[in-house]
Amino acid sequence: MARPRRDVQVRGGDPEGTVAPIVHVDAVRRARQHLPDPATLEQTTALFAALGDPTRFRIIAALQAQELCVGDLAAALGLSPSAASHQLRMLRALGLVRARREGRLVYYALDDAHVVTLVAQALDHVRHREESAG
Repeated sequence: MARPRRDVQVRGGDPEGTVAPIVHVDAVRRARQHLPDPATLEQTTALFAALGDPTRFRIIAALQAQELCVGDLAAALGLSPSAASHQLRMLRALGLVRARREGRLVYYALDDAHVVTLVAQALDHVRHREESAG
């Protein structure tokens, strides 16, 4: 039996049904093993989309120092409490921040060490690139 063409050997993992010319079949297979499943991919891109908004990223950065109530967070960022609450709702839904009620006030904090690490890594990366360029 003849060996299948290279473009047919790994076709099974191509969701669009298109096939690009493959030079290294084993490398393509290894790369595909590292692709996240569709649900994880959707959640991860939603997380990065949330962090891609300057206002939301500023909220996350401010919360690195300590937990803050909505009013203090809004004042620190120059936002209305309503605008801050709106953004916090989205960040909370994505699991980036958590809320704690104390009487009439709601305090927000980063959800866990993963969020702290994610933000710190992003800032380190940008600062490193700035230092390298300048």
